[in-house]
Amino acid sequence: LKLAYVGDGNNVANSLMLACAHVGMHCAVGHPHGYAPDAPIAEHAGELGRATGARITVTTDPHEAVAGADVVYTDVWTSMGQEGQEEERRAKFGPFQVSDALMARANPEALFMHCLPAHRGEEVSASVMDGPQSVVFDEAENRLHIQKAIMTLLVP
Repeated sequence: LKLAYVGDGNNVANSLMLACAHVGMHCAVGHPHGYAPDAPIAEHAGELGRATGARITVTTDPHEAVAGADVVYTDVWTSMGQEGQEEERRAKFGPFQVSDALMARANPEALFMHCLPAHRGEEVSASVMDGPQSVVFDEAENRLHIQKAIMTLLVP
């Protein structure tokens, strides 16, 4: 299995590389120049992947990252605290939008995921976000149940 993440090499990209490496799932991160994931984390994920059979790839080509993916994942281009960079990011991240054309590079049955909230028309097109391959709302529902389970463990 292969997960492709396209966009900012942020905490989501870092976490996905490590999670995939731990379970033996290939992971490709496609990011614009200057927005790579944390290098020590990518290196550590690569080391973990060698032990589990996972390949960790970091590239500036979104098409290469998504090619043959079973899951395509993205996140917002501008996170909280980065609002002053919004226009610059929008210009640099445009080719990394998860569009129908980019999804066509993935496996035909590939799923689309996003940790939400999403900005339709920016990091993901409306047709992908609301399309049949999208599982973003199931993902959000599952996260809700996990968070409730954690609370029941922590609250006496």
